[in-house]
Amino acid sequence: MGAYDAELGAAVERAQQGDEEGFAIAYRLVQPGLIGYVRGLVGDDAEDVASEAWLEISRDLGRFRGDGAGFRGWTATIARHRALDHLRRQKRRPRTSLLEQDMLEMPGRHDTAATALEKLSTEQALELIGNLPRDQAEAVLLRVVVGLDGPASARVLGKRPGAVRTAAYRGLKGLAGQFTRAGARGVTPGAQRTLKDET
Repeated sequence: MGAYDAELGAAVERAQQGDEEGFAIAYRLVQPGLIGYVRGLVGDDAEDVASEAWLEISRDLGRFRGDGAGFRGWTATIARHRALDHLRRQKRRPRTSLLEQDMLEMPGRHDTAATALEKLSTEQALELIGNLPRDQAEAVLLRVVVGLDGPASARVLGKRPGAVRTAAYRGLKGLAGQFTRAGARGVTPGAQRTLKDET
């Protein structure tokens, strides 16, 4: 993600100087992973929550200090806070939804986690990730969908990097087991569960 983060860092610098095109580039680079992460947290309400997050991001952009990778982590932290606020306000039974197909496609990444998720349909992936314990599911979403490294994911979650690495490892191992079982029995669309079902 070096070239990706370099492009993002340059776009953020331009945006901080008032360049609208710089902000548009930063948005296009970050939004797919961010919306995928938020969708895993709040389901159908992801667009609204992500919009709230982008309002805060644009308002506070001048205070951000860091590079492209740091910007991805900063935006994920803001989106997570907006998602948790949204879930606290929500008193009705939560609705569920599916991740959009392009949310699982990470540019230039060829690792085991991404390969396994690419083989699944979006619907199947969300169902399988939703079956993980919350800490594991959120760690997998941050690492695979948003593309954050261990320390950045730990900052977003307010945990130690080792705890996040362990949760992501266990989550991916659990997904591998679920993938094997799902392949044997075939995953069918049904009531999808998101992380918000556990709050």
